Amino acid sequence: MGMVCLLLVVGFVLLIKGADFFVEGSSSVAKLLRVPSVIIGLTVVAFGTSAPELAVSVTAALSHNNGIAVGNVIGSNIFNLLMVTGLSAIVMIMPADRKIMSWDFPFSIVIAVILLAMIAFDRTMGRGDGLVLLALFGYFLYKIIRSALEGREESAEEIAVMSPVKSAVLIFGGLAAIVIGGDLVVNSASSIASAFGLSQNLIGLTIVAVGTSLPELVTSMVAAKKGENGLALGNVIGSNIFNILLILGLSSVLSPIPVTIVTSYDLICLILFSGVCWLMGRKGMKYNRMHGWIMVAMYIAYTAYIILRA
Repeated sequence: MGMVCLLLVVGFVLLIKGADFFVEGSSSVAKLLRVPSVIIGLTVVAFGTSAPELAVSVTAALSHNNGIAVGNVIGSNIFNLLMVTGLSAIVMIMPADRKIMSWDFPFSIVIAVILLAMIAFDRTMGRGDGLVLLALFGYFLYKIIRSALEGREESAEEIAVMSPVKSAVLIFGGLAAIVIGGDLVVNSASSIASAFGLSQNLIGLTIVAVGTSLPELVTSMVAAKKGENGLALGNVIGSNIFNILLILGLSSVLSPIPVTIVTSYDLICLILFSGVCWLMGRKGMKYNRMHGWIMVAMYIAYTAYIILRA
């Protein structure tokens, strides 16, 4: 047990330092390319911090045991939305980027509704459903690239002091530390939970979902503390979109995913939480500390609901 606890601590250290380097390198790239940091948050950072979810879900799909995939993604998205955004807002007031609030955030809610419609009838995500999600992912990337090109033309930011090589080293080194750290934390926490006799179902719904979202949590909190609010919020919304469209899309194309009725309830919770968080940020175009505490309270209530029904 002592070694497991040590690995847990090492995992957290890798997550924190990796996130610090990753945010620094990504911010530098945004300025070097004259691209708004919010675009980097929605793409590079979001994809990087979604790597643990991608690894878990694709591995499950390849082993034809991918029932965990949907639950992992929904659980991770709820954690991202409520805890990552909430704790980041508590650390520092977060101005809400107008482009995210007017398009990306509503888009994340729409695709969650589409996902609910897909699984509500036959409780299965088939290959056709996966192809639809992947097509929507392609559309999302098209919108982001077009926005990036427009933002580059309008941006008048000065070029960062860091060289492209140093920026790349920080990004890839930070990403490697985030992925390895996240893996260590998930495995160690699961071992500790099992030692205390918690059910595998409860572990999957909580520790796996939370553990694979730790990169988003640490990255966004570090970004918020550094004043990179575009990265912080963009990372959350971008990761949630990546999780549903890319991860579930790819997983269901590899192997159809059976879904339980309980998963539909979790997805409804995600949609409701998303609507509330969007309305809070839309009013005043910022997330303050009170908003942050409300989000954390909602997550605690949701966790209690999961434990009670287990």
